[in-house]
Formats: sequence, structure tokens, C-alpha cells
Amino acid sequence: MLREETKVIDIGGVKIGGKYPIAIQSMTNTKTEDVQATVEQILKLEAAGCEIIRCTVPTMEAAEALREIKKQIHIPLVADIHFDYRLAIAAIENGADKIRINPGNIGSEDRVKAVVDKAKEYGVPIRVGVNSGSLEKPLLEKYGGVTAEAIVESALDKVHMIENMGYDNLVVSIKSSDVLMCVRAHELIAKECPYPLHVGITESGTVYSGNVKSSVGLGIILHEGIGNTIRVSLTGDPVEEIRTAKLILKTLGLRKGGIEVVSCPTCGRTKIDLIGLANEVEKMAADIPLDIKVAVMGCVVNGPGEAREADIGIAGGIGEGLLIKKGEVIRKVKEEELLDTLRQELLNWKE
Repeated sequence: MLREETKVIDIGGVKIGGKYPIAIQSMTNTKTEDVQATVEQILKLEAAGCEIIRCTVPTMEAAEALREIKKQIHIPLVADIHFDYRLAIAAIENGADKIRINPGNIGSEDRVKAVVDKAKEYGVPIRVGVNSGSLEKPLLEKYGGVTAEAIVESALDKVHMIENMGYDNLVVSIKSSDVLMCVRAHELIAKECPYPLHVGITESGTVYSGNVKSSVGLGIILHEGIGNTIRVSLTGDPVEEIRTAKLILKTLGLRKGGIEVVSCPTCGRTKIDLIGLANEVEKMAADIPLDIKVAVMGCVVNGPGEAREADIGIAGGIGEGLLIKKGEVIRKVKEEELLDTLRQELLNWKE
């Protein structure tokens, strides 16, 4: 199913599926038992634009910490559970807005049913998550190893198990670190799954390699109309995950708002510190709530022409630069005043 055709699921007041916007998720990397550290990180993620946050729950202490964490944050809280079904039950009782389980590692069907019954009692959605690294041996033998088809069959088996227990308040995620396998798996499951899909490239790597893999994989999947929530998985500060997710959605035209900064790649004509200036502009613009395009160009030769499609821009010269609006040169500005001049123009922006 395309994203607009899926069932609508309510996660702590944030609705996903159907015609609702694609939600951006991340996951804390603090010890969940450390309430203060976890809350501090979540608040930073909220400020960056995170809309749903997930915390690992490896202990009963972590499950109990969810209750206090929830009191201090403003976005839905998802509990990530593996192996011990009792932790899933405790997480629900302590206020989790959604739980993420892989029924394959929770234990017997009776234990899965105990979790499902508790979720049904509290009206808490279950995210059925299957990763390429957690496939069952029979499926590995059937398909001759890890394949997109095996991932999809494993996920649908778990979905059908929970449906047969009388519960359909579900979100589904299937992930692989193999980008093209992940794309193929999402194409397959979208044909058979009526539930919202949480999409991402798992274990994608560091901020550099992870951003590239996630942008390619998520770009393809989302552009095909698949996916209702996303997470960019990076080995690094989770705030970087939010920044990348927002940019992916905006690049695909799936989200509006925020300043888009475009800049030239520099060449031998560049006489100013364009790299430093472009980074400063991007950082400064992140906190200004405008939906416009800002150009940062390296020279006055092509600057006005290259910036013509931008709403406003600056182009460097020798010790000075040009302020440009809609492709027209407004005035010359000293190099050291370019950033502040642009900031003032943005703060006083009028259409």
C-alpha cells in the first residue's frame, strides 16, 4: 500500500498513516535508567525537530524510568524491547506510547499473547520490527540466506500472529544494512501490508557513510510512496539523525518549512572563506522559521546569475561581497559583515 492508503495509528497523540505527514523518529543512546541524561537528550532532539522518540528497555529499572521520563518530555515515547516479554508489559504499564518488539525473540506464543493483551488493555500500538540479522533459521534455509523475500515473510508471519490474537493496532518495520535489499523488501511488503511502515537503513554507519546510505535508501523508498515514519540511523549524536531526516523529506518535497541553503562548490575565483561562510549561514538559518531559499556564492562573476532562483543570497568578492535578492544586486557589503547583513535581512524578511 502507498502511505496514504495505510491504516491510521495514534502514537501518544501523533497520528501516522493515511494522509498524515511522515513523522521523524530517533532513539536515545543514554542509559534509560538515567532519567536526567535521557530527558536532556530527548529535549535536545525535540528542539531539533524529533517527533517520536524511542528508548531501549533492557531492564526492569529502565521500564520503570519511563514513567518519570514521560513527565518531562513533550513527544511520544516508544519502548524498545528484546527477549523479555515482562519488560514489554512493564513498559506499557509505565506509560510507553508504543512498544517495539520482535515477536521472534520474545519467546513462546503465550508470551507474545501476554504482551498483546496488555497492549490491547492500554490501547498501545505495537511496532513489529524485523531486521535482516534476526531472521529465523528455517527462513534462512528456505531462501538460501538473507534476502528481501525472507525479511518480508518473517515480518508478515509476526503480523499475522498478532492479528490472530485479535489485535491490529500495529506499525511494521523491516530493516537491513544492505541498501538495495532494504529497498526491495519495502517494495514487496507495501503490496501486502495495510499498516503504517516505519522505514530506515539499519546499522548504516557513521555520520558520513550513514548519511549517504540513508539518503539513497530512504530517498528511493519514500519517493515510491512508501513509508509513514522514518529514522536515519547514525553512529553519532542522534541530533544529526533529525537534521538529515528533515533534509531528506524536504528534498523529496514531502515536507515544507525551514530555510534551504544552497552554495557553490568553490573554484579558483573564490577569494573569501566560502566553506566557513556557507557553514555559518546554514547554522544561523536553522533557527529562523522561514520557508525560503538562501544562496551563498563564492564570486561576483557568476554569483548573481547562479543565485537567481534563490530568494536572497550573498556572493563573495575581494574583501567584500554582494547582497542579492531575486537575482538582483542590492548593495556591496564588507566581507566581515556579510554574515550579519544576511542575518538581519532574514530576521526582517517580508515577502
